Amino acid sequence: MLTKALLVRLEALPGKEEELADFLTRARSIVMEEPGTIAWFAIRFGPSTFGVYDVFPDEQARDAHLAGGVGQALGPNTGVLFAEPHIEKIDILADKVPV
Repeated sequence: MLTKALLVRLEALPGKEEELADFLTRARSIVMEEPGTIAWFAIRFGPSTFGVYDVFPDEQARDAHLAGGVGQALGPNTGVLFAEPHIEKIDILADKVPV
């Protein structure tokens, strides 16, 4: 069962919406190398609001993801592509995923 998740909300800076969309699309290749990241979704809530939702089997996998490539890429892009990210650690109560 999946027990942990992250929801990251990103507000693109004016005129940086498509650059942020490209950044998130390219981030997929980094996440593909993370065995503990079971599912990862780059999402767009609206014209300038984006996000990432990802799920993990445990706290260790979530921490490894935060310390990994995508997590490290957020820092240098804060204030360049997007405002300060809002990162929520979420506990999963139940899931339905393919086996």
